[in-house]
Amino acid sequence: MREKPEEPALTDLPPRKTRPSAPLVHLDRPVRLTRAGMVAERLARAFWPLWSVLLAAMAPAMLGWLDFLPDWALWIYFGTALVGVIGTAVRGGMLFRWPSFDEALTRVDASMPGRPIAALQDQQAVGAGDGASEALWLAHLRRMAARTREARPVRPDLRMAPRDPYGLRYMALTLFVTAVLFGSLMRVGDVADSVIPGDPSMLAGGPAWEGWIEPPAYTRRPSFYLADLRQGRIEVPQGSRITIRLYDDAGGLQVFETVSDNPVTGGPVPEQAPGRLQFTADGDGRIEIAGDGGAAWNLQIIPDLPPFVSFSGEITVDAMGEFNQPFIAQDDYGVVAGRATIALDPERVTRRHGLTIEPDARAPLVLDLPMPFSGDRTDFTQSLIENLSEHPLANLPVTIALTVEDAAGQEYTTEPEPLILPGRRFFQPMARAVIEQRRDLLWSRDNARRVLQILRAVSYRPEDIFTNETTYLRLSFTLRQLSGFLQEAAFDEEAQDEIAQALWDLAIQLEDGTLADARERLRRAQERLSEAMRNGASDEEIAELMRELREATDDYLNMLAQNPEPGQDQTDQPSTAQQQSEQITWDEIQALMDRIQELMEEGRMAEAADLMDQLNALLENLRVTEGQGGEGSGPRSPGQQAMDELADALRDQQDLSDQAFRDLQDQFNNRQPGADQGAQQGEGQEQGEGAGQGAGQDQPQGEGQGQGQGQGDDQTGEGAGGRDPGETLADRQRALRDELERQRQNLPGLSGEAADAARSALERAEGAMDGAEEALRGGRLAEAIDRQAEAMDALRDGLRNLGEAVARNRDDMDEGEQGEGFAQGRAEPGQRDPLGRQLGQSGDLGTDRSMLQGENVYRRAEEILGEIRRRAAEQERPEVELDYLRRLLERF
Repeated sequence: MREKPEEPALTDLPPRKTRPSAPLVHLDRPVRLTRAGMVAERLARAFWPLWSVLLAAMAPAMLGWLDFLPDWALWIYFGTALVGVIGTAVRGGMLFRWPSFDEALTRVDASMPGRPIAALQDQQAVGAGDGASEALWLAHLRRMAARTREARPVRPDLRMAPRDPYGLRYMALTLFVTAVLFGSLMRVGDVADSVIPGDPSMLAGGPAWEGWIEPPAYTRRPSFYLADLRQGRIEVPQGSRITIRLYDDAGGLQVFETVSDNPVTGGPVPEQAPGRLQFTADGDGRIEIAGDGGAAWNLQIIPDLPPFVSFSGEITVDAMGEFNQPFIAQDDYGVVAGRATIALDPERVTRRHGLTIEPDARAPLVLDLPMPFSGDRTDFTQSLIENLSEHPLANLPVTIALTVEDAAGQEYTTEPEPLILPGRRFFQPMARAVIEQRRDLLWSRDNARRVLQILRAVSYRPEDIFTNETTYLRLSFTLRQLSGFLQEAAFDEEAQDEIAQALWDLAIQLEDGTLADARERLRRAQERLSEAMRNGASDEEIAELMRELREATDDYLNMLAQNPEPGQDQTDQPSTAQQQSEQITWDEIQALMDRIQELMEEGRMAEAADLMDQLNALLENLRVTEGQGGEGSGPRSPGQQAMDELADALRDQQDLSDQAFRDLQDQFNNRQPGADQGAQQGEGQEQGEGAGQGAGQDQPQGEGQGQGQGQGDDQTGEGAGGRDPGETLADRQRALRDELERQRQNLPGLSGEAADAARSALERAEGAMDGAEEALRGGRLAEAIDRQAEAMDALRDGLRNLGEAVARNRDDMDEGEQGEGFAQGRAEPGQRDPLGRQLGQSGDLGTDRSMLQGENVYRRAEEILGEIRRRAAEQERPEVELDYLRRLLERF
């Protein structure tokens, strides 16, 4: 490295004849600071590889990584690091050059406009001796001298990116900072001692022993360094790991401990590792390091208590069978997992009917308990939310026990709590019969023949039970499957589950129904509510049944409005019906249903039944009429016509699905598809006559498929009797698909989300119909029926969305029919908006009533929160969805 040159003073500049008399001492500070910055700049550029190598070499030693390397690898490591340090130091010394005073002055001068310092050292080359020229030159020098007073220190350029394009210096610095935070500088000396041997006298300057106490990670307690602790009593968590290292090779130190399961009572350190002893603190005791410079401590163990869990409230069940069981869990360091075990309680089962025989062996049902995603797990309350309606133990006596586990593996299990496992209740009689036989079938496979006989018996007269041919055919097909399994002695567990699933789907269809006719749906809702009155129902079930009744009534009134009876005077309000020369509004019907629900919740079933009879009679006699002119009074709106055509397409698709199902039955019975439908024998010889009457399809296809089907088809002009006898199901499916495409393209110009959803639903229906046609042409009837079901679901969605779109755009589509109020953008008081809300008294569109009132707001919020918790506990859901659910729980 070159010697530092002598610094000249600013006042020692060569004299100039024309130099200003004022000295330039004010430049001394900026130049010196600039020169110091240049030193730092050149040091950084020359020696950044040196400190990068030093930091990168020290970090692994501080983190303890070198403890796992053998001696020969350590020698290689230290040798490589030493070569790197020496090489980078030599390189830095060769590149570094001490900045001179003139270089600093030049840098300061270059930072000012016009370089005034250099200008002060210039000499006048032209006009010397001319007074005017010399005066001008002197004025120039004075101006430059004044400008030098603006000089400021120049910042050094410490950017290393052009010289270190890969950021190696940042990598080394990051590694070193990590080592400082999580490591120790003392470990560097330990590594050197393990590599470089020395005599015991060299240890005089360092510790003769070291020790650490590391509590279990789940306790979140810090580690203890024994050399920093006072001798005496120490409290440590149970399970803490204690490590003691002895550096006295002469054997002058001994370790005594009585806190582990295998205490050390003296003598040499066990050969776990040279000079190291590790053990776990399992109980109270003493640790002593005997010898010169030793110490002793009495350890008192902080016990890790087992977790605790208990039921914190009564179980609640909603109308669909979903139960909510709250519980509380506690642990001193936090609960990590939990489960609920549900087992059959055979002693409490009423052994009658199909439950008299011994049940099949079935493992207890184990459900994971939901755990908090954030927050404290030492004491929390959660709810187990599940719907086990389809489980074989649903609605049977069971016991439920909760088990929780802590991080140490300790478990606690509650006493088994007896209860009836909640499940969905069915009110439709045939659905209840099907569910009861499904329960018996899942109870024991030995009940299969009995279930077959009972279901054949209860379906002997299908015309008195089934209101829809599809449900009867579905039951018939399932019973044939069960009979086939029994005849082939192949009724194993897989077949049991298949039949049970088919019976469940059938019961759901019987209970909920898929009827397109609003009148039949209303009748079904009335029957279910009446059945609930007779058998008793919970508040949740009553609320669910009343909601279904309201929806069915709304659909029924819409059906009446779309199909008025001609020849009668139409009232000014479309929502008004006539009964015995009296008018009744939807508000009055709504109030009547509210009163029925109130009486049922109060347990006054007799009064509720009387009001229910009045409501049934009222709805039976309702009719909405057209004006005197009949059809001449005005054409139907484009939206209503589109809904009518879409409803016709839905009925035609239902007919095709029924016919495909019958053909599938014929294939199963080894009969020719399309053969005489009157030859159906049901489930045996005793059902022949009843099956034909219930199905309504006892005639050959070429003769119109029976009277019940013919009337519906004649209304659309496409009855079975008018079809080409040679036309196949695939041809009919193709024609229906083309008709649906025409309807979609001719939809009225509606706007809004509902209209877009309707168009999307019709496109889905067309795609499903294409799949059904392809399956029919390929002879895959089962696949065709599935695609037809998808098409019908899409058509129902399209019909519902189209109706909503028509209602929302009624002021544009039905101009002139809705009265002056709607034409001017205002509604008449007393009417309801498309969402079923009562319009404001001022006649404005919208409502001035609160949508949610009373406790229902909080009940609904609790239900939504419970559903979020239930879904968040299902770990098989996608990670994106689980992350979203966690954010919802953290926020609310």
